[in-house]
Amino acid sequence: MTPELTVYLREGCSLCEDMVAALAPLQAELAFGLRVVDVDSDPQLVDAYGDRVPVLAAPGGELCHYFLDHEMVRRYFAAP
Repeated sequence: MTPELTVYLREGCSLCEDMVAALAPLQAELAFGLRVVDVDSDPQLVDAYGDRVPVLAAPGGELCHYFLDHEMVRRYFAAP
């Protein structure tokens, strides 16, 4: 099973676009799936994230927000 990360974002958000673009090389390197979710599609997500987007999450929790933390993603996939 391919591991999957989720990016919670908002349409028209330049930081969100930057994070998705920055994830592409890591995705090729680490072979994970990427799910993109617009927080405005669900009132519960709006309540949870508000203006704190983009958020990169893995099963079990948030890895980073606003800017991609490359090392945090690598540590996540290196953990047993």
